[in-house]
Amino acid sequence: MSAIALLVVGLAAFLTGYRFYSRYVSERIYRLDPDFVTPAHQFEDGTDYVPTNKHVLFGHHFTSVAGAAPIVGPAIAVIWGWLPAFLWVVLGTIFAGAVHDFGALWLSVRHRGHSIGTVTQSVLGSRARVLFLFIIFFLLLMVNAVFAVVIANLFIANPGSIFPVWMAMPTAVAVGLLVYKTRAGILWPSIIALLLLYGYIWIGQYVQPQLPDFFHFAPTLAQLHAAGGNTVAAQVAATTDGIRAGWVITMLIYCIFASTLPVWFLLQPRDYINSHQLFVALAVIFAAVLVVHPVVVAPAINHHLPADSPSWFPLLFITIACGAISGFHGLVASGTTSKQLDKETDARYVGYGGMVGEGLLALTSILATTAGFALYVGVDGWHEHYASFASASTGGVNAFVDGVGSLCEGIGIPHEVAAIFAAVVVISFAVTTMDTGVRLQRYILEELGSQYRIKVLRNGIVATLAAALCIGVLALGVDRGAGGMRIWPLFGTTNQLTGALTLLVVSAFLWRLKRNVWVTAVPMVFLFVMTTWAMLEQLAGFFRHQWMLFGVGALIFVLEVWLILEAIVAFRKMFGGGDPGTPEEKVVYDALGTE
Repeated sequence: MSAIALLVVGLAAFLTGYRFYSRYVSERIYRLDPDFVTPAHQFEDGTDYVPTNKHVLFGHHFTSVAGAAPIVGPAIAVIWGWLPAFLWVVLGTIFAGAVHDFGALWLSVRHRGHSIGTVTQSVLGSRARVLFLFIIFFLLLMVNAVFAVVIANLFIANPGSIFPVWMAMPTAVAVGLLVYKTRAGILWPSIIALLLLYGYIWIGQYVQPQLPDFFHFAPTLAQLHAAGGNTVAAQVAATTDGIRAGWVITMLIYCIFASTLPVWFLLQPRDYINSHQLFVALAVIFAAVLVVHPVVVAPAINHHLPADSPSWFPLLFITIACGAISGFHGLVASGTTSKQLDKETDARYVGYGGMVGEGLLALTSILATTAGFALYVGVDGWHEHYASFASASTGGVNAFVDGVGSLCEGIGIPHEVAAIFAAVVVISFAVTTMDTGVRLQRYILEELGSQYRIKVLRNGIVATLAAALCIGVLALGVDRGAGGMRIWPLFGTTNQLTGALTLLVVSAFLWRLKRNVWVTAVPMVFLFVMTTWAMLEQLAGFFRHQWMLFGVGALIFVLEVWLILEAIVAFRKMFGGGDPGTPEEKVVYDALGTE
């Protein structure tokens, strides 16, 4: 199978979806109003509510949602074959993920920039809101824990990425200060910053800083025994675990500070620079595919799965989460993006378009891991890497990095530089997702503090520290981070569940407006079936091996069932012509009108 054929078909599908389907949803379903006063203008405060140019906001939104997940998920899922992964990425993005992101952004804008959890109270009731907030908190907890481990692993495997990643931070701050203080345009400063980043990547070959010794955690006797006894190999493996733990803690310290800064200071300029970086990366990878013309070595459908591999149905739709549809995107759309939207009509470009960009990233992961990676390790090496589900899970990101490196060699870029470039792309997006995620966790804890009158949680610093502590416990609680990727299936399930619940809220709102709900209801039902099925399978496995993950998963499942029951009660009231909602909600309905 030619990788070029997959590239061309995928690109054509994404362009067609944005050109036609997003316009239909925008004009006929959500009915965007160019004269609507968005929360960014209504509540402008210079910190969270900031009217933002749509291209800059696209950069923030895109890089916040495009973390490591759209790379990791497809890199694992190709073990079942390239065809199921490709179809779910393309069709899921166009008809589910992009509609979900677009809808969450629009719904939040129409509710004063409130998060999807808070909006749930207006649509489904106060108990539903609290339940949804808890589910969202657990999702963010897993997102940040997984990404902390992914970043740590990439720093260890690709030390050349450490210098450029950290140097990008002060560079972004300089751009933010320049733009905010002088009101200068951001385009050229961000392009200069991008060029500096590529200079940092070149320097990263030769400058590879390491964590100070006091950040390393010495291996315990139990860890040495688990790694194979007091041998050199065991000491190396256990020491690596200690270094990984040090990087996880370092990232959490960074997120504590970054998530409390004004969005213009670091978040917006860095995300805008990262959006340029991603487009360059996509262009380079696509150009390499066209020049190298690699062959996809993975089978279309793998009929000889390893013994430890679960069935692709329903696990495929959970493993590839952010590359097709992601509940986390709805949290970003309603948590930070809606507070920066200048015009409501920008929601189509930012929300739907941002998800199409993420679908493109997932497509590159499929191409890099099924074709580029085989160039690096050979066909036999590829089959050896995917000989077990555990190997595919733990080595997915490295397969992508090495695959990109091999493809870029075909267009004259040294493999070492290209591998650092690919690692920096993944880490940059994961870091962006982490500090956005911690910021959102702070919002949720503050909301819960207000709901239950817990004064200490209403303090932003305390809420941020509490979020970081929970992330650290989960990330390091599974073999001190060495088994961190075991969280991935539970993260994927919770992520898709949150997406289904967001679509449920959007569908309920559309129903009250007497508009067509099929565009949101169909993917909602599909996700509920897949996530519930997958959650039950995983709980059975966790019960035998991982009590921490079993406890978290069981709690999320109970919250899911409870929230669905609350939704059924709310829908029965709607069907029976009951009260349409709170006074605030009635104002929204009166402003929107019904058919």
